[in-house]
Amino acid sequence: MQRIVDNALAISKESVKAVTYESLNNIARCINGVSALLLTLLPGKANILEGLHGWELRPTLRGPRLPRWMHNGVSSFNHFIHELSVDSDTSSLEYSSGEDSDGALPPSPSSQCSRLSWASASAKSESHWFDWITFILWWLILPLRILLWIPQYFLRLLFKRTSRTPTSPRRNQPRPRLSKTNSSKDHDVPNRATDRRRGVVEDLHLAIEICIEAIFDFFHRATHLLLSPSEAFAIVLSWFSSPSCRRKEKHDHVSDDETVQTATLGDTDPSVTERPTRLYNTMNTDTRTCQDVITELGYPYEAIRVVTSDGYVLLLERIPRRDARKAVYLQHGILDSSMGWVSNGVVGSPAFAAYDQGYDVFLGNFRGLVSRDHVNKNISSKEYWRYSINEHGTEDIPAMIEKIHEIKTSELKLSQPNTDEEINEEEPYKLCAVCHSLGGAAILMYVITRKIKEKPHRLSRLILLSPAGFHEDSNLGFTLVEYIFLFVSPVLARIVPAFYIPTRFFRMLLNKLARDFHNYPALGGLVQTLMSYVVGGDSSNWVGVLGLPHYNMNDMPAVSFRVAQHLAQIKHTGKFRMFDYGSRRANMEVYGSPEPLDLGESYRFIDVPVDLVAGKKDKVIRPSMVRKHYKVMRDAGVDVSFNEFEYAHLDFTFSHREELLTYVMSRLLLVEPTSVEQRQNSQKGMKLKKKKKEGTVV
Repeated sequence: MQRIVDNALAISKESVKAVTYESLNNIARCINGVSALLLTLLPGKANILEGLHGWELRPTLRGPRLPRWMHNGVSSFNHFIHELSVDSDTSSLEYSSGEDSDGALPPSPSSQCSRLSWASASAKSESHWFDWITFILWWLILPLRILLWIPQYFLRLLFKRTSRTPTSPRRNQPRPRLSKTNSSKDHDVPNRATDRRRGVVEDLHLAIEICIEAIFDFFHRATHLLLSPSEAFAIVLSWFSSPSCRRKEKHDHVSDDETVQTATLGDTDPSVTERPTRLYNTMNTDTRTCQDVITELGYPYEAIRVVTSDGYVLLLERIPRRDARKAVYLQHGILDSSMGWVSNGVVGSPAFAAYDQGYDVFLGNFRGLVSRDHVNKNISSKEYWRYSINEHGTEDIPAMIEKIHEIKTSELKLSQPNTDEEINEEEPYKLCAVCHSLGGAAILMYVITRKIKEKPHRLSRLILLSPAGFHEDSNLGFTLVEYIFLFVSPVLARIVPAFYIPTRFFRMLLNKLARDFHNYPALGGLVQTLMSYVVGGDSSNWVGVLGLPHYNMNDMPAVSFRVAQHLAQIKHTGKFRMFDYGSRRANMEVYGSPEPLDLGESYRFIDVPVDLVAGKKDKVIRPSMVRKHYKVMRDAGVDVSFNEFEYAHLDFTFSHREELLTYVMSRLLLVEPTSVEQRQNSQKGMKLKKKKKEGTVV
C-alpha cells in the first residue's frame, strides 16, 4: 500500500511540476512574442540592434533552450538540485576555456578592504529621502521577495544535509594552481554571467519547484504516518518523553547511521571528507570585481587607496610592472568604472594590451563609484554627492596621478639606484593617459588647471576616445533633459542628490532582468531599441552593458546630480567650461571672476600631444563635437590629431575592436623614452657591438 501511495504521489508531483513549468514557459514565450511584434512596428530598429551581437563577455551563439536539468527529457528535481549545488560550488573556479581548477588566487587584503569600505560607505551615503519610497515599494514587491527568498532558504537546508555526507575524494591528485598560461590568454574573461547567473523567470521557476517539492514531501510524510500507526505512536510518545531520553535516542540513531555509512562506503577513507558545499552567491548574480577579472586571467593586481584633498577615498587599481619606465593611466567615463577597461578579456581590453606591451597599467575610478568612502564617516548623503565635473578634474585625477608619480619614482629608485642624477633632472618614467567620454573632459580640465597653477601634470600624451566637453549638437532627448535640469534644478537638487539604485534588492533585480533580456532575444531587442531611442538612436549595446559585472547588486555606478547639471550647462551655453554655481558672487569666490573658467578658450595651456578619436555611429557625443575639440586645439597651437572609426559610443570600451587597440598602442609608442632609458639602451647596444667585434677577431 505504501508503494502504491508513493508512486501516486511521485507521478502527481512530476505532473504538477511539468504543468507549472510549461505554464511559466508559455507566459515567457508570450511576452517574448509580443515583444517581437512590437519590435517589428518600431522604425529604425536595424541600425539600433547592431550592437546586440556579442554583448556577453563570452559570446555564445544559441537560441532559447530548456534548462540544463531538462536535457535528459526527465523533470528530475533531485538532478536539478544536484547540478545547482555543483555549479554554485565551482562557479568561482571555472575558466572560459573549460579547464578544471580547484584552487584560486587568494584575494588581496586591499581588495577586501575596498569592498568592506564600499559596503559600509554606500549604506551611509544613501539618501534618507529614499526611505519612504523604499517602504512603499517594499510592500508592493513583497510577493516577489518571498518567491526569491524561498529557494534560498530551502537550498541552504538541502546543502547542509548533503555537506554532512562524506564522499570519496580523489587520492594523490594535487590541485592545479591558477597561473598565467598561454591557454588562458587565448580566451575571453571567464563569464559566470553567461552560464551560471539566473534571471527572474528562472528564479520564479526554481521557487515554484521548491514549493511543490515541499508540499508533496509533507503529504508523503503524512501518508507514511497514517499507514504506519506504530511509527506515528512512537513519534507522539517521544513528544512526552524527557529531554535526556530524546538526546540518547538521537545519539543512538546517529551512531547507527555512521555504522551503516562505514559498511557501505568501505572502499573510501573515512578520515578524509570533502569540504562542505557552499553557495557562491545565494542570489546567483555576477558580483565580480575588477580584481577578480584580472587575477582570473593570471595577471598581477594591486589595489591602491587614494585620498583626495577634500576627503574622498578613491580606489586606484593597478596591473603592476614595477621596473617599467613607461606607464599608462586609464580613466573611464560616466556610469562606468575601471571594469570597462578589462571586461573584454585579454583579446579586446586596452588594459591587458598595454601591459603585454611592457606598460605599467593604472586604472582610475572617480568618486561615487567603486569606493563610496570618505574620511568623514559621518558625512551626510547630501554633502557626499555635492560635486560636479570640477571635482573629477581638479581633485580626483590630481590625487591619482600624484600617487602614481610617488609610486613610480620610489620603485625605480629602488630597482636602479645608480640613476639618481638623471632622476633629479627629469621624470624617470613616461606617463600617458587614455580616457573615454567624461574621463576625456576631466583630463583636459586637469591639464589646463595644473598649468594655470604652474604645477606639473606628469603626462606625456593624451589619447581621448569620444571625449565630452562640447554637446550643443545632440538629439531631442538630451535637449529635453537639458531644459529640465536648468529650470527644475534649484528644487530638484534639494531632493535628489544623485541618480543611483538605492538598495541591493533593486540592483539584484536589474542584474537578473539583464539575464532575462538575453534568454528572450525579442524582449532584449525591444528594451535595447527603447533605450537607444532615449540616446538618439545610438547603436551601442546598452542592454549588454547591464550584464557586465560592475552592474551587480553590490557595485553599480551612480551619477551625482551636479555632474548631470554641469553637463546640461555645457550643452546650453555651447561652451566647454567649468561648473556655474549660479551667482556672480559664488563664482567670484571659486574662480576669482563672475563667470566660470572657459576651458575651450584655454586650450593654449595644453603642452602635450593629444589624439582625438570619434565614432561615426556615436549619437551620444557626435563626431562633429569631437571635431570641434580638434579645431579649437589646432587653432590654439596644440599638437593634435584626429581619427574616426565606425563605432558607437560604448564600442570604445565594451566591444572587441582590434583596430582601436592597434591605433591606441601605435599612439602610445610615439612617446619617446626617458634619457635614462635611452642611455641604458645605448649601453646595451655598445656591449652587443663589442661582443660582435670580439667574435669576429677570434
